Amino acid sequence: MSLEPLPEEAVRKADAAEYRRALGAFATGVCVVTADSAAGPLGITINSFTSVSLTPRLVLWCLDEKSERWAPFSAAETFSIHVLDAGSQALSNRFAKGVGLLSEGEYQRVGNAPPRLSGAVARFDCRTHDRVQMGDHLIIVGEVEAFEAADGPTLTYFRGGYGTAGDA
Repeated sequence: MSLEPLPEEAVRKADAAEYRRALGAFATGVCVVTADSAAGPLGITINSFTSVSLTPRLVLWCLDEKSERWAPFSAAETFSIHVLDAGSQALSNRFAKGVGLLSEGEYQRVGNAPPRLSGAVARFDCRTHDRVQMGDHLIIVGEVEAFEAADGPTLTYFRGGYGTAGDA
C-alpha cells in the first residue's frame, strides 16, 4: 500500500475522527500516572509516555487541557508512571474517565514517593523537570528518581482496542 501526501487544504479539513483513526494505527503501551492532590491521591490513564534521555533519566507524558484532572496533574511536583501489565484493562478503564481518586488499599506508600499501584510491569517515580504547553496538551517531563521493572506481558492499545505485548 502506498500513502500519497494530502494537499495542505485537505489536511486542514480532515475531520478529527479520521485523524484519530490514523493515529490509532500506532500501537502504544498503556500507563497510569499517579500523584497527590488536595482532594487525595489521583490516577489518570495515558498512552503518551516516552523516554527522553538516559543521562539524566528523563521521561515525558502528555496531559489533555480538557481533562478533569488538569489542575492537580499540571501542578504536581512528583508523580509515578505505571506501565500496566496485560491483566490491567479494568484499571486502565477506571482511570481513563471520571475523577480518578484512588481508594484506600488500591495503592501503597513508600516514603515520600507518589502513590504506587499494583498491576504494573514497570514503575517510574519522577520529579517534574519541565512543563511545555504544546497545542491542546501539556507535555510534562519528569526526572526519574526511582524505578523498577518486572517480567511479563504489557497492556497495549491499538485501533481503539486493548491488546498485549509479550516478553521479547
